Amino acid sequence: MTNQQPALDRVFHALADPTRRAIVERLNRGPASVSEIAEPFPMALPTVVQHLRVLESSGLVRSEKVGRVRTCRLEAAPLTRAEGWIAEQRAYWEARLDRLEDYLKILQAKEKGNDEQS
Repeated sequence: MTNQQPALDRVFHALADPTRRAIVERLNRGPASVSEIAEPFPMALPTVVQHLRVLESSGLVRSEKVGRVRTCRLEAAPLTRAEGWIAEQRAYWEARLDRLEDYLKILQAKEKGNDEQS
């Protein structure tokens, strides 16, 4: 496969889960402790920690421990790379669809010309 980008793959893998997306949305508002992040979820703290590990391995979240409190913060760079990849794909497909539209207009014009000659 020619389109292998492990870092991008890890970001999309991390964002594929609704719990991890919710954590990213929470961290958009600012840094939070692991217990603050876990609070709204109906799951055990170790499960939330596993989700945070996936987010950290993707580069989306960075954490630091001060005393007994681990604080997590969002890292925007991986999201920016994912957004860039999506924008490239959108541009590619929009260009292809524009060419298809142009081709269909040519076919319609030819068909209309044939109908007028009949």
